[in-house]
This record gives sequence, structure tokens and C-alpha cells, in this order.
Amino acid sequence: MPLNEEAVLKALDSFADPETGRSVVQLGQVRQIRVADGRVAVTLGLTTFSAPLWNELKAEVATQLRERLPGTLEVTVAIEEYLRPAERMGEVGLPAKSVIAVGAGKGGVGKSTIAVALAYGLRRAGARVGLMDADVYGPSVPHLLGSHAKPVLVEGRIQPVFVDGMAVLSMGFLVPPGEAVIWRGPMLHQALTQFLRDTEWGELDYLIVDMPPGTGDVAISLSQLLPLTGAVVVGTPQDLALLDVAKAIAMFRKVNIDVLGMVENMSHFICPNCHTRHDIFGSGGARRKAAELDVPFLGEVPLNMQLRVYGDEGRLTASFDDPHVAPHLEAIVVKLVRNLVARRRQQRPLPTLTVLQR
Repeated sequence: MPLNEEAVLKALDSFADPETGRSVVQLGQVRQIRVADGRVAVTLGLTTFSAPLWNELKAEVATQLRERLPGTLEVTVAIEEYLRPAERMGEVGLPAKSVIAVGAGKGGVGKSTIAVALAYGLRRAGARVGLMDADVYGPSVPHLLGSHAKPVLVEGRIQPVFVDGMAVLSMGFLVPPGEAVIWRGPMLHQALTQFLRDTEWGELDYLIVDMPPGTGDVAISLSQLLPLTGAVVVGTPQDLALLDVAKAIAMFRKVNIDVLGMVENMSHFICPNCHTRHDIFGSGGARRKAAELDVPFLGEVPLNMQLRVYGDEGRLTASFDDPHVAPHLEAIVVKLVRNLVARRRQQRPLPTLTVLQR
């Protein structure tokens, strides 16, 4: 077959859109094709849902074209943003493509730090992200982000606080510092419902939910309000902490929430003076527990003094500029999205129905 636009479209037909799992050709997401002198240039439209993987996806497309168009001298692939509205999720009508809970079996393992880092990492990569602090009794998100803004009501809708382009909502924005929230389950459920249903989140690729530690009411409420995409569980390497990790995973599975992966926080310490690695809490415990429980392992974050400083100073987002921490956080973001895309591509695509107009 001669090298022309038709041949390129045929070669691209099996390339699955990372958000829907359907052919980019059938979805009309091939924006431009240029063929000249044995050289092929293609521009694809992809949604920001897969933004953290765009470099990988460009390489994937280029490899597929080279394999299916023998004799091609050069392949160039570009990606442009393709707009696809999010469907309304659950009884609260949340406009999001993916809702991910970040939980832990116990406090003190850095769950909120990982939740904020995950949300900001997705946003930094180009995705549309919201961050909801569901830890009503001990909200940490406002402090980690260094924000003391107050959400306001506009025409009965809560306007979230925006931090670095990320929509954020937390009980910590609403309760005076030092005051405790003392609620029973029904009040907690009502607050979560309002956070999800009555907030002007905008169109989101991801809503990251920072869960309270332990196995309490919040997971049950969320499972009733939304079809969650899944949960990320945070733990530390030592056996004592991993006992609670197993309980957290069991809890999510009991309320039919898929466990998308496990993160090992405080995995090791690199001495800044001698550069020797010290496994203060042991080594690889979360990775082994993930394999034992058939859960994907997303990565490890070292015990790093500067990461603690960033959090204490309300500048946790600065950790993505730190050469000792950023690679670990970025790898976790990429692996999570890679796993989500793989799951969507493995699902059987729904047929396209043509509606005839009279």
C-alpha cells in the first residue's frame, strides 16, 4: 500500500484513546496527517486525563507507525488537547472522570502529604484536578498548601479555594484554628454530600480525596455517593504499620472500592553528609505486602528532611522542584495514570449508536 493519508489512518486505527479505550480514528481524534518524501507527521487530540503520559504516548504512536508503515524514513507525533466533557458521577452529579481516595490504616504515615503530592503532580502534568480533604476531624490539606482562604457561596454553590490552579476544599478552611469538629456519622455524611454535590468543582479529570486514617464512616459514605475509581493506600515499611495497611485494603474491598495501588512512604533515608542509605523503618515492606495482597505497587518516597520542611512551611508543592524528592513523586503519578489507562484500554469499548433524526 502506498504511503499516503489513508495508509496512516489504517495504521492508527488500532491505537486506543487512553481515556475511553476506543480507536482514536473512530473517535475523530486524528487532527492532522502530513505525508511527504517518506516522512510522516501526525497530530492527535487527547484529553488531559492522560496528560502525564503524553510523552510516552507520542513514542507509542511513533513506534506503531514505523512498524506498520515499512520504509518510512521519519515519524513525528504531536499531541493537542481534545475536549471531552466529564459525565456526571453518582447521585451528587460530580463532573469528574476519575475519583481517587487516598487512605491509610493509621495516622502518622504521611497520607495527606501523599494525597496533596498526587493531586499537585497530576495538575502539574496538565490534568484538571480537584482536591477534597475528607479528613473532617483532622484536616491537614490547608496547612500543607499554605492557604488560609475562605470558600464563599455564589448562588447557593460553594466556590472552592484555588491553589496553583487546583480546586481545593477542606473543613480546615471553614473551622477556626484550634477548634474541634465533633460530629457523628450522619452529620459527616451530610458534610461530604455538600462538599461533592454543592461545590463548583468545574470539569475535572481527577478528584483526589484525602481520607481520614483508619476504617471509619467516610469510605462507606463515599461508596454510597459516588462510583469511585479506586483507592491508593499509603504505608510505611515496618511490619507493625503494614498490619494496618492490610486492614485499610480490606475495608476498601468490603465497600467495593478497587485498590489502585500502594505507596511506601518514609521508605529510606539518604544521609546528606555521607550519602549512605539507611533503612530506618526496614526496607521494601510495602512492596512485599502489595505483592502478597495482589495490589499494584506505585512507588516509594524517601524519609527526607526537606520534604518535611516544605510541608511545615505550607509549601509542599515546592517538593516537585527538589531533585531528591521530585523523581519519586513524579514516578508515582505516572505509574498511577499508566495503570488507569491500561485498565480502560482493557475494558470492552461500548458500541457507538447512531441516532436517526426524523
